[in-house]
Amino acid sequence: MAEAKPTFGLRPMLPEDGPVLAEVFRESIDVLTADDYGPGQRDAWAEAAADEEGFAERLGGQLTLVATLRQSPVAFASLEGADHVDMLFVHPAVARQGVATMLVDALEKLAAARGAARLTTEASDTAREFFAGRGYVALERQTVMRGSEWLGNTVMAKQLVAPAGAGEGSEQ
Repeated sequence: MAEAKPTFGLRPMLPEDGPVLAEVFRESIDVLTADDYGPGQRDAWAEAAADEEGFAERLGGQLTLVATLRQSPVAFASLEGADHVDMLFVHPAVARQGVATMLVDALEKLAAARGAARLTTEASDTAREFFAGRGYVALERQTVMRGSEWLGNTVMAKQLVAPAGAGEGSEQ
């Protein structure tokens, strides 16, 4: 019997996740970003996972959360340092089913618990609307070089906690 809505699990990245997360990364770029980036741009971007061991080391050096479906990794998100969402990639088979929201919700809570006042990200043109819908504000447009290709993205930020004194009325 088919599930009406899949139930995703959430866990930290495990060392053996490297190859499958590299595949999620490549498939996400190839399929989900096709409306915003050309074939050469997507190939250059996906090349970051060609060295699967190096890719896994990069993710292992960050706080990386993995979304699973029936115990198999289908998406991941990583927090670089205390306050930067570095990666968010969802396999096309589970796109638009709430898994990215689940991952970013968890990263935002973890970052706030670690004392981060705000989170930043460099959102791809494909992800910009997703982050804007979560309250991230565009700060600047930039282009980055991947291989021999330029890719555009937008630096975005979200306030996690109110700045000191915000919302306090003055007494007169």
